[in-house]
Amino acid sequence: MCGRFGLIPTPEQVAELFALAELEDFPPRYNIAPTQPMLVVKQGHSREPGSNLPEREALLVRWGLIPAWAKDPKSLPLLINARAESAGEKAAFRHAMRYRRVLAPSSGFYEWKKLGPKERQPYWVRPRAGGVIAFAGLMETWAEPGGSEIDTGAILTTHANDDVRSIHDRMPVVIDPQDFTRWLNWRVFEPQDVADLLKPAEPGFFEAIPVSDRVNNHANVGADLMDRVEPRQAAVALDRKKQVPSKTSEAESSQLKLL
Repeated sequence: MCGRFGLIPTPEQVAELFALAELEDFPPRYNIAPTQPMLVVKQGHSREPGSNLPEREALLVRWGLIPAWAKDPKSLPLLINARAESAGEKAAFRHAMRYRRVLAPSSGFYEWKKLGPKERQPYWVRPRAGGVIAFAGLMETWAEPGGSEIDTGAILTTHANDDVRSIHDRMPVVIDPQDFTRWLNWRVFEPQDVADLLKPAEPGFFEAIPVSDRVNNHANVGADLMDRVEPRQAAVALDRKKQVPSKTSEAESSQLKLL
């Protein structure tokens, strides 16, 4: 799954990768959490013939998709992720898969490895080559009873590749730049035409860095959240090694038995 992610490049870098004509300034974000705003890129209105302006548009949406038909969002689970294998068949995501596919710019995501019943080690999973990447996303606009509208979104996930599998069995779907147009252009490409894009990233694309569990608290938003730490399981193994008694000689063992 994807429960936290970050977006730390400059707005200029994001605008260049996604071919955006306009993008409002934004600060680096090191710990984007569910229900918070997340940046997405969508297919915009068609331009006039002869225009060289891009059709893509960027906007902020609430991370946690609310289907347009929902009467009371509180009665639904928080839909921050959608399984790529079944999103096109689920009532909550089917309409968005057909008409509202988006890209979510990202610098990487956080994932937690289960170490025990109550213990987990967080990892910052980032592209090995660095830079900005694009998660496959879905968007819906939900109208409140009072009439105001809220743009909401979810990130599509798939089976984990070799880079992530030892930490978690799911990972976000990454869309390559050469496939941006096909993924976004719902007018031309239907869900079956983009199904081949919903696959794990190639092995070696990501690297996983153990980080502090300070990331667990969404109030922590500093750059230090991405700093490498000693993985907890390694520290435990080291402590156990230190506690192993040294081997005794046969003579010492015999003396101990006599005592």
